[in-house]
Amino acid sequence: MIPVFDIGGVLIRWDPRPLFREWISDPADLERFIDTVCPGDWDLEQEGLRPFSQGLAARMARFPEHADLLRAFDDRWIETVPGPIEGTAALLDELRTAGVPTYAITNFSREKFAVLLEHVPFLSGFDGIIVSAHEHLLKPDPRIYALLCERYDLNPADCFFIDDTRANVEAAQAFGMQGHHFTDPCALRLEMRAYGLPV
Repeated sequence: MIPVFDIGGVLIRWDPRPLFREWISDPADLERFIDTVCPGDWDLEQEGLRPFSQGLAARMARFPEHADLLRAFDDRWIETVPGPIEGTAALLDELRTAGVPTYAITNFSREKFAVLLEHVPFLSGFDGIIVSAHEHLLKPDPRIYALLCERYDLNPADCFFIDDTRANVEAAQAFGMQGHHFTDPCALRLEMRAYGLPV
């Protein structure tokens, strides 16, 4: 079985709150700001549909009163990545040490993924990776799973796909992969063992 990892929410943590808390101390105001000015669907657009800079400019035009915070979100984006999810990063290291090929499919902006690789070097060690912004495809589009298999000559039935978003896992399963909806590293370790992976 060949493990195929999502990155955000599986291998690394992502949370904009520590950055924006510098300006917005009230928790309710902070949540309203994130939901309104930096919602998840806006982030997703930068991960597959347009450059981050273009999306940022459009957001600043819509919310000029928050231009400074949006500029900080761009300039200090790496502060939204508190670090790896240690239990899953340990699993990845064990697999690589055992000689198991590892792959990844991630929804990520081109610009911010380059920044991420500079700060989280273990993400450079995959045998193959599909980044949504590079391909103009987003999970759960079935074409992104097909692209991984075509590019790296993988059989979908041999792939064990791990993602923290259920819809992405269900799409991978519909394509013919095994799937695991990630909630915590311990549950993932147990399922990997059930598939015979050396962890």
